[in-house]
Amino acid sequence: MSIPPPADISRVVYLGTPALAVPPLIALHEAGYEIPLVVSRPDARRGRGKELTPSPVKAAAISLGLPVTDDLTALDGIDVHLAVVVAYGRIIPTALLEQMSFVNIHFSLLPRWRGAAPVERAILAGDARTGVCLMALEEELDTGAVYRRTEVEIDPDENLEELRGRLVEIGTHQLVTALGEGLGEASPQVGDPVYARKITSAERELDWTDDADEIHRRVRVGGAFTTFRGKRFKIHRTARVDGGAALSAGAFDGLTVGTGEGRLELVEVQAEGKPRQDAAAWRNGAQPTAEDRLGR
Repeated sequence: MSIPPPADISRVVYLGTPALAVPPLIALHEAGYEIPLVVSRPDARRGRGKELTPSPVKAAAISLGLPVTDDLTALDGIDVHLAVVVAYGRIIPTALLEQMSFVNIHFSLLPRWRGAAPVERAILAGDARTGVCLMALEEELDTGAVYRRTEVEIDPDENLEELRGRLVEIGTHQLVTALGEGLGEASPQVGDPVYARKITSAERELDWTDDADEIHRRVRVGGAFTTFRGKRFKIHRTARVDGGAALSAGAFDGLTVGTGEGRLELVEVQAEGKPRQDAAAWRNGAQPTAEDRLGR
């Protein structure tokens, strides 16, 4: 059971880690909320040099002059009205949940897509709509009652970065507005839960015998790859193609590629050992033939 937040909120702690959790932190700071502590994940080794690098949220907190730590126990006994969690990446211990009120920005229409990859799973499933929920944090994963809920349509060509960017903007506004107006009563989640497990590498490998819409969705999620002439070949962006002559799976007709059902146009690709580039530029160099197939 979560602790109900007070009616008036002016002092909050913030827990978050990746870049998508930076805009809500900045918005709370700019709105005048007192933030005595920010909690983020420990510095990690990133980049080719493998140097220790702070998380995006830690870097933002430092730039804002806010105290920041990676020690979750620093919250024990802290005097605040509310803890705000956005993609923190760790389970909050029950002892802390019993000490203070927690709210979480979750990027789905709960209870659909509880878990680690809600935006990715919404795209892969071909969902027409998704949204953002401001919810009470409870011990069980994403089960808390919902204070605010905003629905949005998913453009069938929108990629993960674009959709997530929209949802972060909506969630940031939702959070600041809700705190300003007062959270009020939360509503229990209604419906059967669906869980959003993390995307595996195997799911990112394209099977050209799948239909065009499914392959297009996998590309939109990011990290999609196949092979071309025996080497790894990344597909960063595709476009759906209506009509035209049928092509066998993985076969080329210019920039158009056949699938198990329908065709896709390559828009942005990346050959092994090369930078991302416009597909037309890649084609001019690689000059795929009628015998070439993606997936070989």
